[in-house]
Amino acid sequence: MTDTTPSTAQLLAQQARRESNARTYPRSLPLAIARAEGAILEDVDGDEYIDCLAGAGTLALGHNHPAVVERIERLLECGQALHTLDLTTPIKEQFVDRLLESLPDEFAANATVQFCSPAGTDAVEAALKLVKTATGNRSLLTFQGAYHGMTQGALELMGDTEPKAPITGSTSDVHHLPYPYAYRCPFGLGGEDCWQTSAEYVERTLSNPESGIVEPAGMILEPIQGEGGVVPAPDEWIREMRRLTRDHDVPLIVDEIQTGLGRTGELYAVEHADVVPDVLTLSKAVGGGLPLSVVVYDESLDVWDPGAHAGTFRGNQLGMAAGVATIEYVLENDLDDRAAEMGERLRGHLEETAAQFEAVGDVRGRGLMLGMELVDPGSDSDSLGHPPADGDLAEAVQSAAFERGLVLETGGRHGSVVRFLPPLTISRSQVDEIGAIVAESVRAAVETDHDRTEAMG
Repeated sequence: MTDTTPSTAQLLAQQARRESNARTYPRSLPLAIARAEGAILEDVDGDEYIDCLAGAGTLALGHNHPAVVERIERLLECGQALHTLDLTTPIKEQFVDRLLESLPDEFAANATVQFCSPAGTDAVEAALKLVKTATGNRSLLTFQGAYHGMTQGALELMGDTEPKAPITGSTSDVHHLPYPYAYRCPFGLGGEDCWQTSAEYVERTLSNPESGIVEPAGMILEPIQGEGGVVPAPDEWIREMRRLTRDHDVPLIVDEIQTGLGRTGELYAVEHADVVPDVLTLSKAVGGGLPLSVVVYDESLDVWDPGAHAGTFRGNQLGMAAGVATIEYVLENDLDDRAAEMGERLRGHLEETAAQFEAVGDVRGRGLMLGMELVDPGSDSDSLGHPPADGDLAEAVQSAAFERGLVLETGGRHGSVVRFLPPLTISRSQVDEIGAIVAESVRAAVETDHDRTEAMG
């Protein structure tokens, strides 16, 4: 940058003065980004970082991928409209073609697409309206640990109670069911007993005339809970949820906003379980890094009247152009398979670190959506023999990694999970560098924590 460009510290101070107290990432990742390419970020001071956040999984191809940039430039050069509401255009039709091509054949054959306002939470809101309209019912089934967005309806579905606590006027028609979180099983059970008991609980709830839940309009689930701590649901459990919702005529909404388009090692995470949902919510990667969200659903649910759902920016042409380029590149280069391969490589590094440090309680996830749960091995363990979550240690690992040039996110229960969401184009050498930095960061955080504990006596 030039001599007149403010420093990172100056820009962050200015941001703190002028932006809402709700800002999050700058508090743990003090970055002022100047340039970005692939998996590399450069700040205004010239320092470089490997980006293992990638816009919370939005940037499937990384920053400024040539295929995406070229498609956007082509749209700008030809003078097409950039904003069209829901009026169609050639690029919009191309986007729908590529999107349907990427979806499982059985689902795509009867699929209807609704474009929404830009964020994933808008797609969730639309899905909730859709199933309530189609069924005439009002209750919604969601899961503990869920994250579906921050707008009012989506917020009601969230497992984390902290963001909801200050908000009055919440509905009593949202019911949180136990998710099969194997490491922290809600039933205190290990192995297959956890997901099997969860499935049985849901079945008994749906069959019980005195469950307290009126006829559900829908069930919404994440195949892998991302913000909830990178918790993958077993394929068998997902198949059971599909069977139960079908048996009880409850539309199944699958939220693939973060898992969709190759991240988990399949184009869509439901393909691991060979399940066809009734409704699929998509955003992040399908917009190629630009704002775009859609709901794709079975045509039998399409009972909306004209104008029943809208959104000013549902006609974002740049997002559709970037989405076309991204979907095409993922399909043509089998990036789902690459995510599986690179994910196994990264997971191997994380498991090596876990074997060295008792403070790493669990490594889990699928493809390039991985998590590492930090624990306090010096405290009493639960009934499964697992020490309590240690959010402070996870934060220390994140900070140590940042000092060493790696951008990571934390999440999960008590903020104890370090999350990995690099671009699907991440190189082998970059994966190995991530693994080395994480090992160093865990060591540094554990040693600092040990020194602090000894100093306190």
